[in-house]
Amino acid sequence: MKKIEMIIRPEKLEDVKEILNQLDVHGITTTMVAGCGNQKGRKKVYRGTEFSLNLLPKVKVETVVNDEIVGTLIAKITEGIKTGEVGDGKIFVYNVEQAVKIRTGESGDGAL
Repeated sequence: MKKIEMIIRPEKLEDVKEILNQLDVHGITTTMVAGCGNQKGRKKVYRGTEFSLNLLPKVKVETVVNDEIVGTLIAKITEGIKTGEVGDGKIFVYNVEQAVKIRTGESGDGAL
């Protein structure tokens, strides 16, 4: 099993949810986050004073999937939400040793 963690533009969340549903991935966790990468924020002017917003709003989407669909999931997500602009986001993949469904006690792939 792999944990997929995506940091994406907030406006792309619905697109990601649709792609995950198409791949029969139903368990996700989303978190509103702020951060910066190569974008390094943006300059704003408020009442004549320039200031820098270096922490931009993003959404972190987390899910755990079977190893077999990781490549397909990454390909579909990158294709489906890419704008070609700096700040499109990142996808991180982690190994998951064990998963247990609390309600039933199922473990492994059955817990997903």
